[in-house]
Amino acid sequence: MSTVRVAFTQARWTGDKESMIALHEGWAREAASQGAQVIAFQELFYGPYFGITQDPAYYRYAEPADGPTVERFAALAAELGIVMVLPIYEEAQPGVLYNTAVVVDADGTVLGSYRKHHIPNLDKFWEKFYFRPGNLGFPVFDTAVGKIGVYICYDRHFPEGWRELALNGAQIVFNPNATKPGLSNRLWEIEQPAAAVANGYFVVANNRVGLEDNEYGDEAVNFYGSSYVVGPDGNYVGEIASSTSDELVVRDLDMDQVREVRERWQFFRDRRPDAYAAITAP
Repeated sequence: MSTVRVAFTQARWTGDKESMIALHEGWAREAASQGAQVIAFQELFYGPYFGITQDPAYYRYAEPADGPTVERFAALAAELGIVMVLPIYEEAQPGVLYNTAVVVDADGTVLGSYRKHHIPNLDKFWEKFYFRPGNLGFPVFDTAVGKIGVYICYDRHFPEGWRELALNGAQIVFNPNATKPGLSNRLWEIEQPAAAVANGYFVVANNRVGLEDNEYGDEAVNFYGSSYVVGPDGNYVGEIASSTSDELVVRDLDMDQVREVRERWQFFRDRRPDAYAAITAP
C-alpha cells in the first residue's frame, strides 16, 4: 500500500494498571475511527516506569507474551482491524523477565515479539534489575500494513540494531521510549532521523510524558513526550507532539518514499560489511 496511517501514543502514569489499559483501549478505538491502520503504545505502556528504583514489588507487572493484556488487545485488534505494537513487561518464566514489544496483526494474530537488547544501568534507569538482555534477534513482522520492526528506548543509541532491522526488510520501525530530560534531549532530536536516513525507512518514536510523582514522589522523572514520526529522507512527518500532555497522534506515511530514497542514495549497494569486522569483535 502506498499510504499507511499510523497512530502512536504518549501518556502519563495514571496510578493503576487497569486505568492505563482502559486509556489505551480508548485510544485504539479513536485511532481506528480516524482510519489508522496501526497503533503503537509507549514503553511499558500499562505500568509506571519502574526503573526509577530497584524494587522487586514491580515484578508483579510482568506477564507472559500471551498473557491477559496481550490477549485483550489482540481481541481488540481483530475487532477494529488494526495492527498493534504492545510494549509489555514480559515474564518468560518466573525470574526470567524481558522488556518486550508484542506485535499483533490486524486480524488479531500475535505475530511475535521483540525483546530489548541493550539494557541500561544508570541513575533512575536501573533496568538491569528488571530485565535480561533480548535474545530474539531483530525480527521484522509481515503485517497488514507491511514490514515493521521494533527497537526499544535505550536501543536507539546503538546503530547496529537499526541496520539489522533494515537488512531484515523493515520499512517502518517503531521505537517506544521512556526518556527524561537531561543528557538525552539533543539525542532525541537527532538519533531517530539519523537512523531513518541511514536505513531508508520510517521511524515512529514515542515517549512517555509527564511527572510520575503519584508513584515516586520527589524521586519522579518528568518525561518529556515530544513523540514524532520521521521519514526515510530525515524529515518529520507532521508536527512533534506535546512535551507536557497526553496525546494520541495520527500521521499518514507515504510508503513510496522508502523506494525513492533508497534508489536515490544507494546506501545498501555501497555499504562494505567485509570491512566492518571490528564492529562484531568482542
